[in-house]
Amino acid sequence: MPFNPELCRNESEVESKLIVQYLLPQLGYTPDTWYQEVAVGSIRLDFLAFAAQVIPFVLDANSPLSVVMEAKHPKQNLNNHVPRLRHYLTSLHVRYGLLTNGKEIRIYQKLQYDIQLVFQCSGKEVEIKLEKIKSLIGRESLKEEQLVDKPEVQITENNLIFEIKRQYLMKTIAIYHNKGGVGKTTVAVNLAAALSKKGKRVLLIDIDSQANTTFATGLIKFQFDEEDDLKDRNVYHLIESGDFNFIPDIVRQSHYFNNPEIDVIPSHITLIQHQDTLNKILATRRRLVKKINLVENNYDIVIIDTPPSRDYYAEIALIAADYLIIPSDLKPFANQGLPTVINFIKQINESREDIGKLPINIMGVIASKISTNAKFLQYTFPKQRDVISERYNLPLMEAVIYDRTALSECMNQTITVGDLEYPDPKSVVKYAEQAKSTAQQSAMEFDILADEVLQKMGIN
Repeated sequence: MPFNPELCRNESEVESKLIVQYLLPQLGYTPDTWYQEVAVGSIRLDFLAFAAQVIPFVLDANSPLSVVMEAKHPKQNLNNHVPRLRHYLTSLHVRYGLLTNGKEIRIYQKLQYDIQLVFQCSGKEVEIKLEKIKSLIGRESLKEEQLVDKPEVQITENNLIFEIKRQYLMKTIAIYHNKGGVGKTTVAVNLAAALSKKGKRVLLIDIDSQANTTFATGLIKFQFDEEDDLKDRNVYHLIESGDFNFIPDIVRQSHYFNNPEIDVIPSHITLIQHQDTLNKILATRRRLVKKINLVENNYDIVIIDTPPSRDYYAEIALIAADYLIIPSDLKPFANQGLPTVINFIKQINESREDIGKLPINIMGVIASKISTNAKFLQYTFPKQRDVISERYNLPLMEAVIYDRTALSECMNQTITVGDLEYPDPKSVVKYAEQAKSTAQQSAMEFDILADEVLQKMGIN
């Protein structure tokens, strides 16, 4: 029976009518050689097909694992799902991935650390292009191919549970811009809160001597120097030695900041005093990476709030991160700093290469502290957004964080104890529980940002 893309009105019909009823049989896959809704660690695949059925088996250079197929709603733009498919193929070492919304069919091939589009056609053309599709991902064609990479993956017969012995499941995100006042800390702490609300295990690291993230998460509960309980246990102590002071020794839990609370590595004003000494010791540049890797089973996501400068602390944060988010109000001064950010990243990538890390993945510029004025949003804001990709060639995130009073209110909450007033900041996610409309709007914006971040990292 020929395939008619007009019959696919939703994602479920793309799965059933295009993939199950048409493509899989035409490509030579029998019911015992493909599986639907497969969980692979934190990854959930729509379809996983095999060139040969050998269960149980270990995935190696001769593995029969062949192709991942992902179905999307006909109205969805496939470009938005390419990063997730890239994550699937490179993480699982699968040679080919098919991405379709019924109206369009794409096939991507895994390179060493990326994927490349090798075939594309409309849903209406699938019949006349079928031989080309078979030559790429048909079962017989794939039997003749060998995978280059050799991850260790075991599949059990009962429920297809995949045990993936990968080195890094946890993802680390640096929040960085060399221009101050663009909402960097606001993004860091509230993104962490939104991700935690979604059930993710989050570690928030403050590596800025201004300690704004430390303050924002409620850890500065003192009014006098002698009460300071952070000066002897902060991020400096994490970096100063490779032999002691590990993350479990330094970590604090945020204080009435969020529900659930977040693990935080605090910073301190004295951090700046130690910079020259640490900078002279080459080994210190690797310590943050190593100590974060030691807690990979404890957290899903690590977020690092960096200083707004090109200094030692920003450097080691970007060396440690897998992804980079660049907050910006999109105004001229912030934009003029973007070439410096780009050059700094090039320098960082050289250092990453020296320790065997891939180039940092720029997740995108996040528009933050954006005016809610209607005329501004109609006429000026779209032009500001276009500048990021057109002039600076940087990706722009879809989420937008608007400049709302609730974002400053939640950070400036206080509590009175006796005659003293202590800071009692809240995440906007928690503050929104008080039913303030602007807080609820901001909380929703961070919820949208969290979803986009998870999607770009390929985490469900």
